[in-house]
Order: sequence, then structure tokens, then C-alpha cells
Amino acid sequence: MPLGDNYLILVGGALIVLSAIASKLSERIGVPALLVFLGIGMIAGSDVMGLVYFDDPHLANAIGTIALAYILYSGGFDTRWPVVRTVVGRGLLLASVGVVLTAAILGSIAWLVLGFSFQGSLLLAAIVSSTDAAAVFTVLRSRGVSLKGRLRPLLELESGSNDPMAVFLTLGILDLLMNPGLAWSSLIIRFVLQMSLGAGVGLGLGWVLARVLNRVRLDYEGLYPVLSFGLVPLVFGSAAALGGNGFLAVYVAGIVVGNKDILHRRSLMRFHDGLSWLMQIGMFLTLGLLVFPSRLPDVMGVGLFISGVLIFAARPLAVYLCLLGSEFSWRERTLVGWTGLRGAVPIVLATFPLMAGYPESEQVFDVVFFVVCLSVLLQGPSLMLVARWLRVDMPLDAKPPYPLEFDRVDGLRGETCEFEVIPSSTADGKRIMDLGLPPNVLVLLIRRGREFLVPSGQTSLQSRDTLLVLAEQEALGMARRLFDERDTNPASRIDGSDFSP
Repeated sequence: MPLGDNYLILVGGALIVLSAIASKLSERIGVPALLVFLGIGMIAGSDVMGLVYFDDPHLANAIGTIALAYILYSGGFDTRWPVVRTVVGRGLLLASVGVVLTAAILGSIAWLVLGFSFQGSLLLAAIVSSTDAAAVFTVLRSRGVSLKGRLRPLLELESGSNDPMAVFLTLGILDLLMNPGLAWSSLIIRFVLQMSLGAGVGLGLGWVLARVLNRVRLDYEGLYPVLSFGLVPLVFGSAAALGGNGFLAVYVAGIVVGNKDILHRRSLMRFHDGLSWLMQIGMFLTLGLLVFPSRLPDVMGVGLFISGVLIFAARPLAVYLCLLGSEFSWRERTLVGWTGLRGAVPIVLATFPLMAGYPESEQVFDVVFFVVCLSVLLQGPSLMLVARWLRVDMPLDAKPPYPLEFDRVDGLRGETCEFEVIPSSTADGKRIMDLGLPPNVLVLLIRRGREFLVPSGQTSLQSRDTLLVLAEQEALGMARRLFDERDTNPASRIDGSDFSP
């Protein structure tokens, strides 16, 4: 079958559409969407249906690198710093030392048991040392489950920031393998340089980008996503050109921009969320096409051993060592150890040995792909059961979206905020007109369960109501203090049953 441009466009569009629709299947069966996307790529590849023959690790690596940059930026943009700040120390420890410990433990055992070369074992271990937060939270969300306490922000920060360390270890060890005269000590200098420059560029350009998004006045709102789209490779390329870690730079820049008060925040969040999904689909399809399923049975034995050591020994031991002396209980530490699902990053990293001409690169790639698939198949469906067994799960508070939204644009001085009426607060049972809100605070909508109410001054509030409020920053602060006040005399509450809208 001829592979002309029109044919490739047709097949590519069909695979993207099929992947987007098939993501619904992943929610139903509790398997991360990445496995579905990979499976579609494998089926369309040369070994099964033969729709597309793809065997270009350089192109796959380029697509994976670009996709990861946008995915990491989107993850940083969506990270709320006030939430993850409480776990930043332990999260970064897991993302750095935890990755090194995982690679060291797994590599040492593989060297002793499988008879691989020491550096080759470390290379394989470094490639599979990072985790995927999206895979974890996709499984939990599909089952309507969340995690208690500080577990979610810890996993979010660790999984979002541990990819740069895995990239550094993989490239460093591969460099040692391809250049035997290179000293191990050089990796330490390279590590300090790459991480410091990556973080510095991310912080600096993130601050600049936030100002650019607020200062540049474009005639068309649709150009703001285009501007934001171009800023991501600018940050990545700047860090890489200076010798820094581009992946760390875009993640840090995303956190900085996402936690600034910027224009068109909601539209940019939607844009980058959709772009992140597109990048994930494109990356997983490409990596699935690169795999030849007929070669996987040859690495099944090694893959099962590596997966077992990684899941049941290396990852849990690294987590327990990094969380020693912390406030996390043994139940929480065990759950963190089990949530080490592997995602696209290990498969992308496995293309580097292919490009470098490493003698055992094909076997490494096949083993890594097998380990990722087994990790998702085993840990994904069992994650909810383990969380429930450890009693660290909680129901997911899936709130319906508001039927109207306000985005911060030039000329709008106020902003919207949500206030929840907590039980025993002074707002519980009161009419809106009796709350004593500042005169320039406007209550736009009330969410009560799954319903929405258009409020008036006579509307009485109930416990667990959520109010969508529009006001300027100073007035919002005054309003928040009113909602945070506790009622010391519950008997004095107004019975608002007669005033319900």
C-alpha cells in the first residue's frame, strides 16, 4: 500500500480521532489512557494491521521530546503552589534522590542476577526510574476516588518533577557507555550545572512570560494561546542552549506562570489542557508504532524480572528511605510506593540508546516497553484496591462546572472566587443580605449539590453551598474572612426555609 502524504494524513487523523474516543474505554475499565493509545499504535503498526511502517527512533525521539515539553509545562501551569508547598521538601527529595535510589537498587539487582554489565544495568534502571502522575490520577478519577491528606499533592509534585532526573541519569550513563574514558565524577558537575541552569531559566523566563502575557495587547483573543504555545519551546530551547535541563525549565516556568494573576487564565488553561492531551496521544501513538510486538516474547523473562524488582522492591524501598522521619504514616508511604506507574517518559528515554548506536539498544527498548505495559496493567487496576485496603482513599468530590464563567481580561478590575459555606460557620443559615458583605461584592451563582441557584438578597445559605463571587481582590479578602468565621451560638441561626428561592 503506498504511503503518500494524503494517505498518512488520513491514517494519522483517523488514529487521533479513534484514540480520543477510546479514552472513554480506559475510564470504564480503570486502565490509564496511555495504554489504550499505545495499543492503538501497536495495532496500526507493521506487525499487526500494517497501516503504517514506522522504524525511525530519531523522529520518535523528537516527537517525544516536544510532546514532553508541552506536557510538563501544562502540568506545572495546573499546579497550585499553595497546595504543593506543604510537601515541597519531601516531594523534591522523592523526585531526585528517590529516582537515583530506584535506579541504583534496580540496576544493582539486575547486574547481580541477570549477568548484565554494570553500566548496562544502570542504564536500563535509569530509563524506568521515573513515574507518571497522569496515569495515577486517571485511574483514581475513573473510579470516583481521591486520596486523603497530603498524598495527592506529594504524588503530583514528585511525578511532575522527577522526569528531569531520569533524563539526566539516562543520558549521563549512556555517555559513559559510549565514551569509556569519561570519568564518573564528571556527572556530578554536569548534574549541578544542568539542574541549576534549568531551574534558573525556568524561574526567570516564567516571570518574564507572565509579564508578557499581561502587558502585550493583542487585537484577537485567539492569538493569546498562540503566544503561549510559542513560549514553551522558547523556554526549553533557552535552557538547553545554555547547557541546562530543558524539561526542568518548562516545568518550573509553568508553575511560575500558572500561579501568577494573568489575563485570559481560563482560556489558556483550557488550551494547554487540550494541547497536553493532543501531545500525549501523538506521543503514545508514535511510540506504539515504533514497537514490534513480535519481539516482545523474547524479552518476557527479563521484563517480568525487572518489573517485579521495580514494583515490589526498588520503588517501595526508595520511597521509605526518602520519607524517613516525615509525618507520613506507614500506610501513606506504602501507597506512595505502590503508585509508581510508568508512563511515556521511559519509552521516550529508551529511544536514546537506539539513536546512539548502543549495541543492545533494541533489547533495552523492548524490555522498557514491556515493563511500562506490565506496570500499567498490574498497578493501574489494583491502585484503588490498595488505597482502600490501606484506608487512605476518600470519595472524589466531583463538582459540576458552573454554567457561566468569568475570565480575567483587560478592563475587568474584579475577579471571581469560590466560597464554601462550611458547617457551623456564621454564614450557615443566613440570608445573603444579612452576611454583611462589602457593597462591591456580587454573588453571581450558588451551587447546591448538583443544582445551581440564581441568588437574591433573600436567598438563605445552607451548609456546603458554594458561592461564585465577583469582586476586587481587597473585597474578596474581606468576604473570605466572613465565610471563615465560626458561629459560637448555633441556636441563633436564621431558619431560612421560608426564604429559599
